[in-house]
Amino acid sequence: MELVLRFGIMGTANIARKAVIPAIKNSEHAKVVSVASGSGRAEAFAEEMGIERFHDSYEAMLDDDSIDAVYIPLPNTLHKKWTIEAARKGKHVLCEKPAAITVEDAMEMVQACEDHGVTFMEAFMYQFHPQHDVVRDVIASGEIGDVKHMRSTFSFFLGDRPENIRLNRKLGGGSIWDVGCYCIHSSRNILGNEPTKVYVEGNVPAEIGVDLSAMGILTFANGVTASFDCSFERQMSNTYEILGTKGSIKVPHAYRPDAPGASGIVQVINSEGEVREETVDGEQYTLMVDHFAHCIATGETPSYSGEATVNNLKAIEACYRSLDNNSPIEMT
Repeated sequence: MELVLRFGIMGTANIARKAVIPAIKNSEHAKVVSVASGSGRAEAFAEEMGIERFHDSYEAMLDDDSIDAVYIPLPNTLHKKWTIEAARKGKHVLCEKPAAITVEDAMEMVQACEDHGVTFMEAFMYQFHPQHDVVRDVIASGEIGDVKHMRSTFSFFLGDRPENIRLNRKLGGGSIWDVGCYCIHSSRNILGNEPTKVYVEGNVPAEIGVDLSAMGILTFANGVTASFDCSFERQMSNTYEILGTKGSIKVPHAYRPDAPGASGIVQVINSEGEVREETVDGEQYTLMVDHFAHCIATGETPSYSGEATVNNLKAIEACYRSLDNNSPIEMT
């Protein structure tokens, strides 16, 4: 693949600084050529990150012919506007998760990219780590028997930080939007099915207005279930476990194997409690960037398609309706 995808970074978020820009720089198929900010931080950010160009508005960057694609790590509620604007300017879009906070918005974003002939992909980076391919292979082999249940957790301690956008309802804050979305995504992704019913409970303090913690259960048409919990109120944990009739699979660092002290590990436990462990290496952010660049170079649809993004948001929306109504939600 000869194409080197030229990225513009739309915003100066920490996820761009700490993860995505280093991943693009680590890729042989992409490079960062510019950054834009509407808050006056673009020049300092460009200097800090070694980026050659900067723009003091998003509009100016979208008019820059030196970029092919944008990465959008803006607050959740701004994803729709700038994805559509980027598509209109002929820029491919790698959009931070969650792509949108309504199914309708996501559908409009995907349609705009299709209409303007650009590639859209939501940046659910974890799924590109090869440890999940190992999990699928073990399931397909029959080693753990028939899969009956999957449970997942993603939490970290946010503390008393009222200015944090994760606690801002107007900007799409809440633990499900921020980390529970990974649990919901992996349940659908690994089990290869869509839920037909969801039920969620959580802690939503009235003075904050967003879920600080939540737990839920997804029921699939084939009778398999998946439970998840997510939180801003507990220490870091990001794991999933798949329970079968003959054994189980545990992934201790399911979503952040790149975190300090973590790695890609898959543990297979048989019915006697014996554990077989496999270590799996992979730079999930760089693998995500490489896949996105490959799809643009070849014209292929990303393995994580716009349709898959919409389906994940349908499940998340149903979870929030259940939380708000304190009742199970049947999905159609």
